[in-house]
Amino acid sequence: MVSIRELVQEAIASGYLSLKAENQLRQRLATKYDFEDFQAILELQDAAMAGKVRQESRELLEQSS
Repeated sequence: MVSIRELVQEAIASGYLSLKAENQLRQRLATKYDFEDFQAILELQDAAMAGKVRQESRELLEQSS
């Protein structure tokens, strides 16, 4: 099972968060996680807000509008 930190690192490195990775993050966050995982999520959120990471889910929403 891939950890939250690994999923975040992969998304930041590639600049892209796929639907699959986003769903995996949701599953992991629904269970117990530690402070480092929480920090990783904040880092991913900052990167997404800064435009450094694109989200497949948002792109699909924009296409359907």
